[in-house]
Amino acid sequence: MAGEQHDDRRHPVADAAGEPGEPGAADRIDAVLDEVGPRLRRIRRERGATLEALSEVTGISVSTLSRLESGQRRPSLELLLPLARAHKLPLDELVGAPPVGDPRVRSKPIVRDGRTMLPLTRRPGGLQAYKLVQQPGPGEPDPRTHEGYEWLYVLSGRLRLVLGDHDIELGPGEAAEFDTRVPHWFGTAGEAPVEFLSLFGPQGERMHVRARPRRQD
Repeated sequence: MAGEQHDDRRHPVADAAGEPGEPGAADRIDAVLDEVGPRLRRIRRERGATLEALSEVTGISVSTLSRLESGQRRPSLELLLPLARAHKLPLDELVGAPPVGDPRVRSKPIVRDGRTMLPLTRRPGGLQAYKLVQQPGPGEPDPRTHEGYEWLYVLSGRLRLVLGDHDIELGPGEAAEFDTRVPHWFGTAGEAPVEFLSLFGPQGERMHVRARPRRQD
């Protein structure tokens, strides 16, 4: 992006505890750091992981992980970054207490050009899930391309999918998956809205169906 650039990266501990020069900042930082170990232990146990398994994934020794969880080892970015990747959590959630209680995802719908898009996931990176409602409207298909892989599942109505040389109509319960580097466009097929789910991921990341219904002869 053109224009002046600013480095907005900050240490998560500083974000949680305030600016270092503020009165009492040192005490707040110590309080935040004291909570990191128990939080790491809770997250690991919730995921059913052992210290040995976590050590293999992160490259951090079992003894260091144990001392980190017990508070005998001070957390650092060198330790927290591989742990955040292993647990697939934002770094802030390992340092600042994540919200607890209501498990519902409260996302603000995005409305644009007759399409309402509701994000269903909050985790950065990896697969992203959306629920979409497309209203019927004028306009010819305008296929676009971009990096990624997408999976669509129709809940209600009928979805028109233009994919390369194909012009496909999908009904409730039907799904399609495709490489988004292929020119594609989707909209309503008819006079009624269509409601569908979209899973979008980085290039090469596909849906994996673990169980399929048996064919009836």
